[in-house]
Amino acid sequence: MTIFRARPAPTLVVVAVLAAAVTATGTALLTGPASAAPGCRVDYTPNQWSGGFTANIKVAPGDTAVSSWTVTWTYAGDERVTNGWNATVSQAGSTVTARNASYNGSIPAGGATEFGVQGTFGSSGGAPTGFSLNGVPCNGAPPTTPPPTTPPPTTPPPTTPPPTTEPPVGCAGAVLCDGFENQTGSTPSGDWTVVSPDCSGAGTATIDTSTTHSGSRAVRINGAAGYCNHVFIRSTKNLGGMGGVRYGRIWVRHTTAQPTDHTTMVTMADAADGNKDLRLGGQSGALQWNRASDDATLPEQSPAGVAQSLPLPVNRWACVEFMVDGSAGQLRTWLDGAAVTGLTADGVPTHDIDGQWYNRTWRPQLTDLRLGWESYGGGADTLWYDDVAVGSSRIGC
Repeated sequence: MTIFRARPAPTLVVVAVLAAAVTATGTALLTGPASAAPGCRVDYTPNQWSGGFTANIKVAPGDTAVSSWTVTWTYAGDERVTNGWNATVSQAGSTVTARNASYNGSIPAGGATEFGVQGTFGSSGGAPTGFSLNGVPCNGAPPTTPPPTTPPPTTPPPTTPPPTTEPPVGCAGAVLCDGFENQTGSTPSGDWTVVSPDCSGAGTATIDTSTTHSGSRAVRINGAAGYCNHVFIRSTKNLGGMGGVRYGRIWVRHTTAQPTDHTTMVTMADAADGNKDLRLGGQSGALQWNRASDDATLPEQSPAGVAQSLPLPVNRWACVEFMVDGSAGQLRTWLDGAAVTGLTADGVPTHDIDGQWYNRTWRPQLTDLRLGWESYGGGADTLWYDDVAVGSSRIGC
């Protein structure tokens, strides 16, 4: 069996010179010489595996605020961007163009915003080049025309830079929406309880104030290897009466690449399946769903099936979303806003993906939510969970 694992890739830091801001109407407005924006940065951080990649791109305009932004770059190989999040992304040939979303166009002086892309490649050409921000060459390249010695008249900037606008958390109407900020002790309590299904051992669940996605608290899971070390936190909210369709959004960070052995991070009891768990975790080095009642997996554990999934990125926060439609017997999954083909059960059996999943009628009735770690062989990991939400419509990252 071929196993794909994410392999570390270097971070490309581009120190750019910003010579123009773009108004909300898209009209270029000169703001002075290029030296007016020292320290402008575009950070491109890739996470690559065999045949595919994701990349997080951080845009910081330095000393000059922008009200909207367009970032472009060029790939040296045959990389093709297939999805993006927190930006509108397109590609023409080897050149990629990313434009701000409605909520993150304004970046104050000294501020930053981030977006991401997902793509495929046959032969990677290495780090991308030719970055530009709002049409101005970055990476130390000189502007195409000399900057004016005296800036033209312009509207004075506000005395206080506008605040960075974060993407909406999307919790309106959610039955469960928790960033763990109301936790006061070292052990999860109140809206969460620590449980150890089957058997307990070395695994632990604690409140962490040093590693968070937002706010000042997250849940840390020290996941030990070996079957009898299961540990989870279980929501005490009543999630059984939500109806047939359930959407979830979980921000998760972990330290160790997913092993070959089967592991689980998220479980939900299924009242229509003898209260056996629907489980999201990993196997063969990539994300997978698993049904505890018959051990069916999504995708199937063939090389072609595993290739349709993705590894969970290591040492950064990742947004995992899922949708379970009990009446239609369907399941969908998104990683950092992009749908994952191998983690999709669309109701029509497809070999290597959901053929095994539909070896019987599946109409789940999920009743709870647990976050933690189960290892069914080798495989220890340290995980953090934050900004968890469950509702009847998609919540988003």
